[in-house]
Amino acid sequence: MNAGQSVSRRTFITWYMAALVTAITAAIVAPLLIYIWPPAPPGTKQTSITVKLKQAFSSVAEAAAVQFQAPQNAAFVMADGGGDNAKGDVAFAGYYVKAAGKEYVFAINCSHLGCSIGFNPGEKRFECPCHGSRFNLDGSVQKGPAQAPLSHLTYKKQGNDTLAIEGMTFQS
Repeated sequence: MNAGQSVSRRTFITWYMAALVTAITAAIVAPLLIYIWPPAPPGTKQTSITVKLKQAFSSVAEAAAVQFQAPQNAAFVMADGGGDNAKGDVAFAGYYVKAAGKEYVFAINCSHLGCSIGFNPGEKRFECPCHGSRFNLDGSVQKGPAQAPLSHLTYKKQGNDTLAIEGMTFQS
């Protein structure tokens, strides 16, 4: 379109309709996005949380697990999820596990309905006391009703008995 040339009625209506559809779409999609990905609660801060285990990594036996707790006003952020757990959900405790020559760090939350699982050293598995789900040492489901494996926590080893786990802190 050249300068001085007028806009046709058809072009104006096309532009008007396009702007109207864009505005309506934005008005509908924006609240849905906030519902799907809510902002972090006020006073929270993403950070690395340092946790000291009750024993050194080298002294954890094969097919064993060591439980740890988040410090007060802090929580661990799940790296993945399934069932009741979702990536980004929080856990207030977890397990460091050695199994089949590998190391795992899991959130304590059962993937069925989020109850705290326990480690059964005699059976070498995790068990949910609420509904009876059982999990292998690699986090996979051994027996339902849980359908999804345990959620992993993102971690780095520090020294011989300390984990730095991705998490968040809460201001009181």
